[in-house]
Amino acid sequence: MLVFYNKNATYYVLEVVFDSKNLGPTPIAMDKILKIIVPVLFLMITCTTVFSQEGFKIGAHGGIPLGDLNDQIGIVIGADIGYLWAPNKIFDLGIKAGILHGFPETFKAETVSVKLPSVQFAPLAASLRIWPAKSFSIGGDVGHAIGLNEGNDGGFYYRPQIGFQVGPQSEINISYTAIDLGEATWSTVTVGYMYTFLSARHFR
Repeated sequence: MLVFYNKNATYYVLEVVFDSKNLGPTPIAMDKILKIIVPVLFLMITCTTVFSQEGFKIGAHGGIPLGDLNDQIGIVIGADIGYLWAPNKIFDLGIKAGILHGFPETFKAETVSVKLPSVQFAPLAASLRIWPAKSFSIGGDVGHAIGLNEGNDGGFYYRPQIGFQVGPQSEINISYTAIDLGEATWSTVTVGYMYTFLSARHFR
């Protein structure tokens, strides 16, 4: 019988010696197995207890538009607030609200200058973060973006993102935001910063 285990992305093979009389592992082999498995399990348990980031979150981001609105909007800024819970120490689940503002482009001719209207949204969404490593997370927000400017009805909102923890409570993230407006899609790529006010449970 061969037992495989992974340690630091390297695979090892352990040969288990069987006794011909009882067809079971010998005491020596079982002792070797336990010496390997127990530290690995302890390391896994220890790591998963520190990955999650439960607490109140506030952040800001900025970026550029893509696709349908690229000719109308110059740059985009936004801000978010929310609270995420950590039900099992591996992922965070919660709610977020925010504001998005798109600054319009200005088109100039020889004698005429035309400035398009700005575009604003207020997203309300459910939020999920998964922590495959202590300093790295993947996840996203899904919900509805309320249109704030005249003639803007809003639409279905989603924002996948990846985050890189740069401090005990600080994160740099990269995200793609899309809002389905029916005949067009608001889409942007942004870079942001988020700060977490950790809950009391995190320190227990």
